[in-house]
Amino acid sequence: MKLKIILEDIKIQHTVFALPFALMSAFMASKGIPPADKLLWILIAMVGARSAAMSFNRIADVDYDKKNPRTKERALPKGEIKKSQYLIFLTASACLFLFSCLMLNRLALILSPIALFIIFFYSYTKRFTVFSHFFLGLALSLAPIGAWVAVRDEISLVSIVLGLAVIFWLAGFDIIYACQDVEFDKKYGLFSFPARLGTAKALRLSAIFHSIMTILLFSLIFIGNVGLFYLIGVILIAGLLLYEHSLVKPDDLSKVNAAFFNVNGIISIGLMIMTVIDIAWK
Repeated sequence: MKLKIILEDIKIQHTVFALPFALMSAFMASKGIPPADKLLWILIAMVGARSAAMSFNRIADVDYDKKNPRTKERALPKGEIKKSQYLIFLTASACLFLFSCLMLNRLALILSPIALFIIFFYSYTKRFTVFSHFFLGLALSLAPIGAWVAVRDEISLVSIVLGLAVIFWLAGFDIIYACQDVEFDKKYGLFSFPARLGTAKALRLSAIFHSIMTILLFSLIFIGNVGLFYLIGVILIAGLLLYEHSLVKPDDLSKVNAAFFNVNGIISIGLMIMTVIDIAWK
């Protein structure tokens, strides 16, 4: 029962944001279908890393979550889960991630503590920098970079460019999501672009970041093992990003959740599908 509460609290289903980029990277690195064992351990590593990151975030932010009307119904502020229980889940998730890296290859294992440090450190960045959105993007960019390491035992230019695309994508839609907390962030001294620049300017900055993401994805046509179907996927994503920004206005944030969860879930899964089709076709 407690495990179910924790999984609901960390929104385990939101692994969908990063996992497709990891699978994309694995297919691109393999130039075809990756070995089944690699795919299995990449999947387990993703679940372990994200579960560890989210449980750490819930523990680190509990005092703020108690005061924020948007987050006060989370499990820790409501007392549905004890901090000690969350710590056990955090430890188990981190160990699962480390073991998965051990099963993948030596480089993955060597880099795994660095990955854990990055995903944990993000939770504190909103306390001192408006670039916290980029740190979230950096945390999720480890998915495609790590998947490439898992398959090829190396870090390549292709995986770095794909990781950069993820950084700008995440930073862009995290800015949209942060527009809901402008007043709260200002009151409690937390940092975000919406709190610093205002909602209107922050939304324009988000659109710029998403434009950069699209350019980075397009550049992979010249350096990655992708072609026509991938290009179609990038064009469709550009259209979805335009639609996402049409949903959110400075004076109307009622559709933020639709923009954040629905559209971005379609973006990540859609691009993965088109990439896999492209590589399979070749």
